[in-house]
Amino acid sequence: MSAKSILLVEDEDNIALALEFLIGRKGYRLRRVATGNDAIAALAEECPDLVVLDVMLPERSGYEICQIIRKDPSLKHLKILMMTARGGEVERRKGLALGADAFLTKPFATSDLTNEISALLGETPNG
Repeated sequence: MSAKSILLVEDEDNIALALEFLIGRKGYRLRRVATGNDAIAALAEECPDLVVLDVMLPERSGYEICQIIRKDPSLKHLKILMMTARGGEVERRKGLALGADAFLTKPFATSDLTNEISALLGETPNG
């Protein structure tokens, strides 16, 4: 079985590097882009199993990306994990209402992220 693939959409380099390390350590194939438009282009090139999507991005917000994914029949199976530093209940509800499968507020424990990714990809958290 090939490794599951994840598209990381995060514009903050320090956060992206930490997430790349964590996700890569779990054995997933990872591609990272830093803008909303790059996320759309990346999805057109190759459909991942999961998108880890920051809410606040240059060009297009994570909310817009989430809506675009959910309106595209060829991407409807795609799992979306949204994350934001502006973590109020309103943001969480909005993300989930737009079709995100899960929502994390930064900063979050690394175990929360990896457990959420494993759950979304249908794997055991420590597997």
